[in-house]
Amino acid sequence: MSERNHEVIKNQQLLDKQGNITEPGWSRRQLQQYSRAQIKAPKFRIKEWDYYLVVGDDCAVAFTLSDDGYVGLQSVSLLDFSEEPWEHTETILDAFPMGKLTMPENSSEGNIVYEKKNLRLSYVLENSMSGLSDTEGPGSDEKITKQNITKQSIRIRHITCQFDNFYQGKSFSCDIRLRQPDMDTMVIATPWEKKGRFYYNQKINCMRAEGYAEYDGKRYEFHPDRHFGTLDWGRGVWTYDNTWYWGSGNCDVNGHAFGFNIGYGFGNTKVASENVIFYDGIAHKIDDVEFVIPEDDYCKPWKVTSSDGRFEMDFLPILDRSACLDYKLIVSDQHQVFGHMSGTAVLDDGTKVEIKDVLCFAEKVHNKY
Repeated sequence: MSERNHEVIKNQQLLDKQGNITEPGWSRRQLQQYSRAQIKAPKFRIKEWDYYLVVGDDCAVAFTLSDDGYVGLQSVSLLDFSEEPWEHTETILDAFPMGKLTMPENSSEGNIVYEKKNLRLSYVLENSMSGLSDTEGPGSDEKITKQNITKQSIRIRHITCQFDNFYQGKSFSCDIRLRQPDMDTMVIATPWEKKGRFYYNQKINCMRAEGYAEYDGKRYEFHPDRHFGTLDWGRGVWTYDNTWYWGSGNCDVNGHAFGFNIGYGFGNTKVASENVIFYDGIAHKIDDVEFVIPEDDYCKPWKVTSSDGRFEMDFLPILDRSACLDYKLIVSDQHQVFGHMSGTAVLDDGTKVEIKDVLCFAEKVHNKY
């Protein structure tokens, strides 16, 4: 294992008295406690967001609630990959929220309810004593039955949305529950070179999804025997100009829940990266990855390769959810590309996991804000 993969294993405050990360590194839980009050940077530089992505057979939905200091960005995306792939993202901007959204300081506590104009979007945490075991995902021919459901304490992440006039005068709605057993996650605490700037992020993969989304008379259903959701929970103070790469996906492989989080470009990663393979609820840390993207077309085939050879994938794009904004001081060039990933991942014990045509995404984003 590379020396760049330092694992944090003790509970502590995320920031020291100067507002810098106490112990840079990655962890399997939120062991380092984030506190907005300990930040030394101006309020308009603080960025806080909760982003959920839920992927079905031939669709995906994404939800963002965020407080980015001088702007709040609240958005809903619907992606339909059947027949002629299409997507639409609708966004509401809030001026200078600077903490007014009261985003939770821990991903395991607190609800967020946003209601403004034509959007009502809520993230509510619930608890359950039964649900699918994360070590017991169904095989390709297996149905969920009473025999393969185990009783355990499971956190339910309940997403509800009503977005009037979402697209072409038609409304969007959803009611989705994501089941999060007691399992490893990816948590990264990364500094930037500039003092007082940091990135604290948790990715929760392999949450089984149940529910629906509706738009224009079409109902998109999510079934926990084969569909998953992912949470991107982020807090921090960023520098002004950044380009990052991120990819994530989940599936069942021969009855085992499998997921991955790969990415780079998030501050100084000398101590640790955020590249992790998830298998049966256990995180397997891998070294650096590289996205090999065709220079002339994001929708041509990509390759994803790792420095330790433990994540070697071909990525065949279906749809580029792109957006480009240029307001001089605020610039954003985003390419979140959805497609199918195939290849080999290697676990800590050397076990090779083969995946085929997993519907997921990989992105390249350049922001000045």
